[in-house]
Amino acid sequence: MTGAAIIDDLRARGLIHDTTDEASLRARLDEGPVTLYHGIDPSASSLHLGNLVGILVLRRFQDHGHRPIGLVGGSTGMVGDPGGRSEERNLLDAEALAHNVAGIQGQVERLLRVGGDISVQLVNNFDWTKDVSVLDFLRDVGKHATVNQMVAKDSVRSRMESEHGISYTEFSYMLLQAFDYWWLKCNMDCDMQIGGSDQWGNITAGIDLIRRREGDHVHGLCWPLITKADGTKFGKSAGGALWLDPERTLPYEFHQYFLRTDDRDVERFLLQLTLKPVEEVQEIMGAHRAEPEKRVAQAALADAVTELIHGPDEVRKATLAAGALFGGGDLDADGLEALRGIVPETSVAASVSVGDEAVVDLLVATGVCKSKGDARRTIDQGGIRVNGDRIGSSDAGFAFVDGRFALVQRGKKQRHLAVVEA
Repeated sequence: MTGAAIIDDLRARGLIHDTTDEASLRARLDEGPVTLYHGIDPSASSLHLGNLVGILVLRRFQDHGHRPIGLVGGSTGMVGDPGGRSEERNLLDAEALAHNVAGIQGQVERLLRVGGDISVQLVNNFDWTKDVSVLDFLRDVGKHATVNQMVAKDSVRSRMESEHGISYTEFSYMLLQAFDYWWLKCNMDCDMQIGGSDQWGNITAGIDLIRRREGDHVHGLCWPLITKADGTKFGKSAGGALWLDPERTLPYEFHQYFLRTDDRDVERFLLQLTLKPVEEVQEIMGAHRAEPEKRVAQAALADAVTELIHGPDEVRKATLAAGALFGGGDLDADGLEALRGIVPETSVAASVSVGDEAVVDLLVATGVCKSKGDARRTIDQGGIRVNGDRIGSSDAGFAFVDGRFALVQRGKKQRHLAVVEA
């Protein structure tokens, strides 16, 4: 396998939007391992799905024997990148940035291999910019870039033409990112920067700075921004962004998001958001096209991405929870246990299952119904299920599954888990 095999793999996955001279890049990759970096915006304490492609491109290079650097923008995060935005974002203070950087670094370490000869290196550009004076920056960086070049970049020009304009702070972002590439080249022998297509102007600014200051030839590669076929934004749900932090987006919700993937998107997402070989993706899609109603591609996608981010145990729990909610079969303790944290939960006494109107008592105890009268009316209307069974009358009995759980359902959407007090 040649060093440039990674380029062929990325192209097969639809992950190349633009590169510097590809023949030169392939020749450099064939010479031996290259050190490359990808910058991550620390605007939140967690990565979200939109960040996943970039981290996985770093991982793909690492798997091909190249040396990845994950750069968390502690200093550039104080300035803000104008790319892809219509107005200037709020700037974070040092304390908030430090908190965000710490959260992101932990997630990057879980997705990229740490240790060994090709361990990921995590850096923070605040470390090498905090002591640079304004005069030094203007002399060593600013003089090598013309305003004409900067204004010609799409990210800057579109902001200048918008009603909000662009501040000098954000206008300077390009120079700061170029300075990062120069510093990494000089101090860590970094020969390549990667990013989304909205970063191409910033990437080429760094390449130009290195050429002007050092006379060295370095490389850049970007991938297309990920979009969905129906026009909605990738990585967004009704509740907002899909986060990699399980405290911000439950692994179950994460898994469900990919199970709902449109048939028009599923092959592309399998190629770009998982580490499955291209040949395996083709086999999955062959099975999917033969029986699309089974949605085997969506299941493979949901399992693969959730396992990558949260581990196999969370995939198992998400599958069990979905079976308990939507499976329609007999419920068991494992499935109901998996629902904890996903549906509302109330502790109840075991004695609630004993009595002439045990179900009525259960509905009131869990708050599913406001009163016994409300419970009786809802039961008479056929609107209550307990552990999947429709309750026909207010004097019907029920039993806790495994002596511990009862799943109460009112209507089609409202579900509540009753858990017997220890």
